[in-house]
Amino acid sequence: MARGRQICKLQRPTLGSEIMRETVLKDVHAALGARLVPFAGWTMPVQYRGILDEARTVRAAAGLFDLGHMGRVRINGRQATEYLQRLQTNDVTQIPAGRIRYSMILNDEGITQDDILVYRNLKNDGFFLVINAGNADRDLAIMRALAKDFDVVVDDQTDALGMIAIQGPRSQDITQQLTNADLSSLKYYAWTIGTVLGVPMEISRTGYTGEDGFEIYIPQQHTRAVWDAFMAAGKSHGLMPTGLGARDTLRHEAGMPLYGHEINETTNPLEAGLDWAVKFTHDFVGRAALERLLASGGTGRRLVGLTSNSKRCPRQGYEIKANGQKIGQVCSGNISPTLDTNIATAYVRTEFATPGTKLEFLVKDKAEPCTVTALPFYKRQR
Repeated sequence: MARGRQICKLQRPTLGSEIMRETVLKDVHAALGARLVPFAGWTMPVQYRGILDEARTVRAAAGLFDLGHMGRVRINGRQATEYLQRLQTNDVTQIPAGRIRYSMILNDEGITQDDILVYRNLKNDGFFLVINAGNADRDLAIMRALAKDFDVVVDDQTDALGMIAIQGPRSQDITQQLTNADLSSLKYYAWTIGTVLGVPMEISRTGYTGEDGFEIYIPQQHTRAVWDAFMAAGKSHGLMPTGLGARDTLRHEAGMPLYGHEINETTNPLEAGLDWAVKFTHDFVGRAALERLLASGGTGRRLVGLTSNSKRCPRQGYEIKANGQKIGQVCSGNISPTLDTNIATAYVRTEFATPGTKLEFLVKDKAEPCTVTALPFYKRQR
């Protein structure tokens, strides 16, 4: 095997290009009445009925999501483990076969380039990564540049594999109707192989909503048939198609970060509260910078949750003030349909990060009250 050999695909349009990519389900979404919008270089459904209604449906029953815009990459080769140890922050030597870990790709300064999921193959013969759509080109460039130093294959599978997700308390009942895999024995952050409509597919149990759920990785030519089968099987369970707007609200309630909001090219995983996904047992890119940061006492700011009963909802970019002094900025803000209040995440100076601290956010220079609240805002009953 040649060192750093890579399987090349057609180059995607860069973010900001006028050319939007489409998943194979675009026409299905249009027929269902979805409002389609540009998102990370793709045309995607932001909502079908209404964001809050869709979010409530996922919490009470189940929602079906098209995630065909996410990047999907297989990592194989003799030095796949060594390569991933260098690429990302988690310790892949501690991931058992068939299990999944959350991780991050950093640059040399310890700044977050992306957050990713790392799957170890069931046969312990390689890995599978899920990356963010908006960062896919940059991630692949980073991966391919690093691959030159290792005996490894970086195989972009985004065009070959479809990806849909079902989330909600009824998701196991619905999915079990369609697969021969024993979902009751599939643990959280694990994956398996099972047939759906008689076709072998990969099924994982992670989720980005705070609810139980599954991701189905489908040979692309079967994506529409599998989507239709889920919609039919879930009809009596209250399953509804769900857009990216509800997905954002749900992940925000569950305290999960979104690249471009809680994490971006100005943040590091320590101040973002993601240090649990950073293992200093191996020499990943950015490790030395994070160690220096720890030794110096950090950046002086921390990601926190905020709640507010104001008539105004805090939104990304709004200033946070304490005693008239700017001490932070909002990363994400939503009306929470589950908690029936306004929620936000924000970076604030460390001395103001204690839950219960009273702060204010500015809306057109008008101060609105908010309270620092422990994350996550919502945690499902298990």
